[in-house]
Amino acid sequence: MTILFLHGWHSSPGGKKPTFFENRGHRVINPALPADDFEDSLKIAQAAYDKGAPDLVIGSSRGGAVALNLQTGDTPIILVCPAWKNWGTAQHAKPRTVIMHSRTDEVIPFAQSEELLAAGPQGVELVECGRDHRMAEPETLARILEVAKRLVQSRE
Repeated sequence: MTILFLHGWHSSPGGKKPTFFENRGHRVINPALPADDFEDSLKIAQAAYDKGAPDLVIGSSRGGAVALNLQTGDTPIILVCPAWKNWGTAQHAKPRTVIMHSRTDEVIPFAQSEELLAAGPQGVELVECGRDHRMAEPETLARILEVAKRLVQSRE
């Protein structure tokens, strides 16, 4: 599986989540997204998507906002604690999007993911998991990978 992984604000490529996927045999495209320029981040991510033809897009926090604003056709998306209200203009997810969020996230309120789910359309799912905003515990990473595999297999 090829994954386009979009990191969060003030994060960088090669973090715990993309490394977890790489260590399990998946190809991860993990571009550096500038913290202070959302439009540049969107252009970089779109170019990486267009060139890499990933099977799945995963966006974490601000990277979730980037993912939500990408042109990805019918490629499935996982939004991890998406900061969609802080950046970008997208107001709803597309079908085959799974939002994964911790109810105890101290940075992005869980209610924002509930609002994104309610905005529709059908085919968007919200999975409560994790202990905090980082979503980096081994069991949470395994859950994200499980959802990723399910999404990609349902596309085949």
